[in-house]
Amino acid sequence: MKIKEITCKTALTKSKLPGLMYSLNPYLGCMHQCNYCYAPGILHMDREKWETTVAVKRNIPLILSKELKQKKQGTIGISTVTDPYQPIEKTYKLTKYCLETLSKYKFPLCIQTKSDLIIRDKEIITKCKDVEIMVSIGTLNDKHRKIFEPGSSTIPERLNILKEFSNTNVKTSVFFGPIYPNINSDDIPKIMDTFIECEVDEIMIDYLHLKKEIIPILTDTINDNKEINNVFTMQMITSQKEKLKKINMQIRDYLRDTNISLQDAF
Repeated sequence: MKIKEITCKTALTKSKLPGLMYSLNPYLGCMHQCNYCYAPGILHMDREKWETTVAVKRNIPLILSKELKQKKQGTIGISTVTDPYQPIEKTYKLTKYCLETLSKYKFPLCIQTKSDLIIRDKEIITKCKDVEIMVSIGTLNDKHRKIFEPGSSTIPERLNILKEFSNTNVKTSVFFGPIYPNINSDDIPKIMDTFIECEVDEIMIDYLHLKKEIIPILTDTINDNKEINNVFTMQMITSQKEKLKKINMQIRDYLRDTNISLQDAF
């Protein structure tokens, strides 16, 4: 993994994502190497470079501090194109330093991650006025997770994030996505019960977005892993739409008598 230190001119950028006014990305590139990630395509970046080089915005805490004094209040998404708690954060702590600054202001925050490193910053996060932690989980099968999201925290570690923050002032959410294509209606009760046990406030559902550049990567992943090539097929992935509509309805029905809010990502 190549680390490239850079300086940035801006910290907060306008976000087009639902519910967010700004995005804050301390890093560019991602060590989690999720093979379904379409961020490099959106940013018109070379995928290999995205997975092998992380640009570290060394001065982003300072720039953020200056911008917060001038910006209109609105929800800040941390991060929107790469994970703010990917392994390089252990060394540079840019997300931590940004949160220390943000805790002095009243900007609502939404932190999305697949990493249990976020627990390190629990004390800072709970000092923030209005904050949501959204943990991405697309399957409970950690063997499958390891194949499709090799650099990320395990599923048990992610569930522990939700438990750690469940009795705090922090809103806890699951980004249930992308829903792994081998998940069917029989799996939903166990998955939902697991989220209920973690006392989550909200579940956001998202599906596997089959961008053109991702299809050959997924095909190679399936063909190269004997453990999953009898469980996953590209036909299963490309024909997921109708099945996932039914799963969506099933989830809504299953959560009907709970206090958990349910949202579609897009």
